[in-house]
Amino acid sequence: MGNNINKRTIRVVELFAGVGGFRLGLERASSNFLTIYANQWEPGRTKQWAFECYVSHFGESENHTNEDIAIVKNEIPQHDLLVGGFPCQDYSVAHGNNAKGIQGKKGVLWWEIIDIIKNQEPSLILLENVDRLIRSPHLQRGRDFGIMLKTLFDAGYDCEWRVINAADYGHPQRRKRIFIFAYKRNLRVKMFGRFGFKKLLLGKGFFSDIFPIREVNKNKNIENLDINSSNFSDLVDLSENFTSNFYNSGVMIKGVVYSTEVIPKKEKETTLREILETGEVDERFFIKESLEKIEYLKSSKRIERINPIGEPYIYSEGQMFFPDLLDRPARTMLTSEASINRSTHVIEDVETSRFRFLTPIEAERLNGFDDNWTNTGMPERFRYFTMGNALVVPLITTMGKKIEKLWGRII
Repeated sequence: MGNNINKRTIRVVELFAGVGGFRLGLERASSNFLTIYANQWEPGRTKQWAFECYVSHFGESENHTNEDIAIVKNEIPQHDLLVGGFPCQDYSVAHGNNAKGIQGKKGVLWWEIIDIIKNQEPSLILLENVDRLIRSPHLQRGRDFGIMLKTLFDAGYDCEWRVINAADYGHPQRRKRIFIFAYKRNLRVKMFGRFGFKKLLLGKGFFSDIFPIREVNKNKNIENLDINSSNFSDLVDLSENFTSNFYNSGVMIKGVVYSTEVIPKKEKETTLREILETGEVDERFFIKESLEKIEYLKSSKRIERINPIGEPYIYSEGQMFFPDLLDRPARTMLTSEASINRSTHVIEDVETSRFRFLTPIEAERLNGFDDNWTNTGMPERFRYFTMGNALVVPLITTMGKKIEKLWGRII
């Protein structure tokens, strides 16, 4: 069997597929990944631009659905690997302290994911979300992530997680996201041997092998947190009383959690300058109005405001670089990139020395997509929106290569 391992197919289901970042990354890693089902649905939108983009690249299929996942979840076929960047708005820092986490409108989709996991029992799971997830919600830090770990444990899985800044590993955007790699509990020894928590985090596990670390912050760790503890009578009890300071890296084995803050071993930076389009850029991307508004938006501020119960407070923002620095990786791109706001990238064009916005192609390059990946008929503003929602594709390619090796140990 050993000589034929690389020819074995890994059946993939992709949830919340967007414009196909997970699938593209896995297919770049190996032809052994076969996506047998994908779901993408943007509620409240008449035009499903992201789904149409997905279909334009991967073809029409009866297994590409454009419906609410709650409606179609029972149609999902048996598979080996479940992937998805599940909606994160309820955890996002952009929503401030009002984010409702796992109880919010989109946070509740976690329960649809768990239903699929329980029904289909995939061997492997790879999920992505904003790094704020491990601290959500504001008034009960760690509750949402604790619930996720508990439900994964109850479904029969162990897992690892790591918050990864793409720029630390040679990519041109400082995009920080949490990745969760879960696997059926009986597969752990086959894939990773009998290594304990610390060795899995420091070089023998899923993430530490492919995203090396330089050191561990010894002042930030938790050990022997029992997510299945008798301290919690049930999931409701846990959701009401659980709190923990999860850190940027962690492992759960048989319901026991070890988490610590790791410091990455950084690779050579890829800069914003390196991904810019060369030659003449279309005039519509250049800033024609006064720069005063943009300069103000990016300046430091201390503004007195009134909270909902009538109490005054000071709203503050720090100074942002204007224009964006070309010789560093770009800042995180948000879904609001198409509008003029504080987070919009503004650069000095290398050919004309005039100020301009990023082009859609440059936005795609920041996430590692092919040029014009989103040029499939959607409005230009939505091209930026989809890139603000997307993940960094080369990170998935790196993970895909590791998954293929692990698959060879368990088939």
